[in-house]
Amino acid sequence: MTARPYVLLSAAMSVDGYLDDTSSERLLLSNAEDFDRVDQVRAESDAILIGANTMRRDNPRLLVNSDERRAQRVADGKPAYPLKVTVTRTGDLTADLKFWHHGGDKLVFTVDSAVEKVRATLGDLADVVSVGPDLDWDLVLDELGRRGVKQLMVEGGGTIHTQLMAQNLADEVHLAVAPLLVGQADAPKFLGTADYPGGSTSRMRLLEARAIGDVVLLRYAPKERG
Repeated sequence: MTARPYVLLSAAMSVDGYLDDTSSERLLLSNAEDFDRVDQVRAESDAILIGANTMRRDNPRLLVNSDERRAQRVADGKPAYPLKVTVTRTGDLTADLKFWHHGGDKLVFTVDSAVEKVRATLGDLADVVSVGPDLDWDLVLDELGRRGVKQLMVEGGGTIHTQLMAQNLADEVHLAVAPLLVGQADAPKFLGTADYPGGSTSRMRLLEARAIGDVVLLRYAPKERG
């Protein structure tokens, strides 16, 4: 059986747990040094995944920005850019988003009821795969494993982070905590309400705590709970 990828969740949040505020402009939580760290993790990954809501809200290109890191990937026999992946239940995507027009290959996971809609919208911009009547993360990870993805970097949003943590599918979490307070009830949070493995007293193993300028990086192993 093909091995599933190592699933690494990556997020930057405010001290009060928010990924963004409610303004029309994206809230920059990380600093330049931490953005560079994220670029390194992207370069080390075989695929990067974001949800359709995050794509619509932030309209990211989702690239490895460093010329040197892309060159090293090529020297290692890899594509210059990791595979870019998104998931959508509704199929509400548009072909003008930056995600489709920068970097290398793109892959969309959706459900049976939306697959034809997504294919009609995107044409040859992405490979589109249905995982059945409902979005099944086990099938998503199985398919990525079959495609040779050994490390999957998940960059949000909060709904996807919550689902993967609740289903005990995340192997590692990189959480950059910024010295900001958002305090807006409708702003997106890193994690939502869920029945997490082990309950509220189950402690994840801390892998690293490191200051990066005014940001603190916390690395946890979610499957290693005590």
